[in-house]
Amino acid sequence: MIIGDNREQVIENIKKAANDRNFTAKVEIGDPVMSLDERLKLVNDFWKHQNSFSSKLNNGIGHLMLRAFSHTITASTEVKGTENLRDLPRGGAIVTSNHFNQVDALTIKRLAEHEHRKLSIVIEDTNLMLPGFFRYLMNYIGTIPLVNSPNYIGGPFIQHLHNALDRNNWVLIYPEQEMWWNYRKPRKPQRGAYYFAAKQNVPIISVFVEIQNLPKLEKKNDHFYQTKYIVHVLPVIYPDVTLSEKENSIQMMKKDYEQKVAAYEKIYGKKLDYDFKAEDIAGWRGNL
Repeated sequence: MIIGDNREQVIENIKKAANDRNFTAKVEIGDPVMSLDERLKLVNDFWKHQNSFSSKLNNGIGHLMLRAFSHTITASTEVKGTENLRDLPRGGAIVTSNHFNQVDALTIKRLAEHEHRKLSIVIEDTNLMLPGFFRYLMNYIGTIPLVNSPNYIGGPFIQHLHNALDRNNWVLIYPEQEMWWNYRKPRKPQRGAYYFAAKQNVPIISVFVEIQNLPKLEKKNDHFYQTKYIVHVLPVIYPDVTLSEKENSIQMMKKDYEQKVAAYEKIYGKKLDYDFKAEDIAGWRGNL
């Protein structure tokens, strides 16, 4: 599924960022640009409205739409490795996954439904301003917006995260931060997700999503084949209560990255390196 224009330019941006080893680079074109004050106001208004009658009504509608959308978009998605969840406690957990599509959270939603769990999704604050249908979803499907502000992260964000985990929800956090469209490789993670897991004393559900090419071309763009997803559930990573939060987060981050790299190498049958190649972009027929 192709969402967004200028995919070739986005791929060019990914190529440059990968070759520069700039793994958190913004590569999309036309993302909203807002000041810190504007982002804080946006998110504060979001939380203020969550308890209103209209928001509660829209949240109910949003979840129904998300479920229907998930079943449609991910109809061909497979889930493997759920045996790794066999001994997972019933409480909350943080899910980490590679970030490669505007709707890739639907693959994790499918996994959560398979395990009869509710999913909350941490999103970048400006996602609340996405156009049209996606703005509605971002505002009404149980998202937890994140503002890159120490006061917000240490205050409202950690409280909302705690509330979701306390309801035994799974919380999806993308340690790669930025979305790289159809990029197959796991990128080096940032430490935030693991710090939150250590601080809240909850496990990391480690996931790597494989992207396979299908033989059919996209209907509106013959530069790309259609794709399908396989969700690989890797061994769960638990915090070590004998370590400090910082030590724990570093250890969990290292383990998660190692698992995702090993999964990539096994799935695609090649060693991971970050020199850009055309096959790094699933479904792409072109060359830069």
